[in-house]
Amino acid sequence: MALPKNVGGRDRIARAVLGVASLALAGGAVLLGYGGIGVLALVAGAGFLFNAATRFCGVNALLGIDTCSRR
Repeated sequence: MALPKNVGGRDRIARAVLGVASLALAGGAVLLGYGGIGVLALVAGAGFLFNAATRFCGVNALLGIDTCSRR
C-alpha cells in the first residue's frame, strides 16, 4: 500500500533534523540513567525519521495539511 505524500520541502528537512536530534537525545538520556525519557525520545525520533523518509504524516492527513509542492 502506497502512502499519499503530504510532507515536503522544508518540512521534510526539519523532520529529518528533529529525528536525528531526538535519537541523539535518547542515547544521552539512556547513558545518564533517564530510561523513560530515552524511550520517549527514541519513539519521537523514529516517528520523525519515518515521516521524512516516506513523506507521509498521519497527523497531517487527519488535519488536512499538505506541505508538498505539486507543480
